[in-house]
Amino acid sequence: MTAPAPLHPGTAAGGRTVLLGTVASDAHTWNLVYLQLLLEEAGHRVINLGACVPEELFAAECHRHHPDLVVVSSVNGHGCTDGKRLAATLRADPALAAVPIVIGGKLGVDGQLTGTQVNELFAAGYTAVFDDGADRNRFLEYLGRLELVAAGRSG
Repeated sequence: MTAPAPLHPGTAAGGRTVLLGTVASDAHTWNLVYLQLLLEEAGHRVINLGACVPEELFAAECHRHHPDLVVVSSVNGHGCTDGKRLAATLRADPALAAVPIVIGGKLGVDGQLTGTQVNELFAAGYTAVFDDGADRNRFLEYLGRLELVAAGRSG
């Protein structure tokens, strides 16, 4: 399977490379456009894989681009279920085991996730979970903390 061309990758100097896409069952794209713009405004280079990204394609693109962060978005309510499969695929690959992966959006069909579901996503390998209605500032704060960790490793 060949990867689609990225949708307008950002080229901000000094920023991190972020791989962005939805879970395989989610065909929504406006959330990805919003997240891409938010990430680019924060100074990151974004590779937007688009909607309905199969787990294997996410893994292949991680190998191709060596992202500093993988951002998974879902609007259809299947993010928790599909997201666990995606994390399992990425975490099963030793070369991708340490890459931070975050997921956010409408992750459950019933609205807010239960504590058990959030714990399942963390157990699957996500480093952060942003449930439906999460404040964008919380996401930006998380990105800032990643920047501090990365700066500590390189300095």
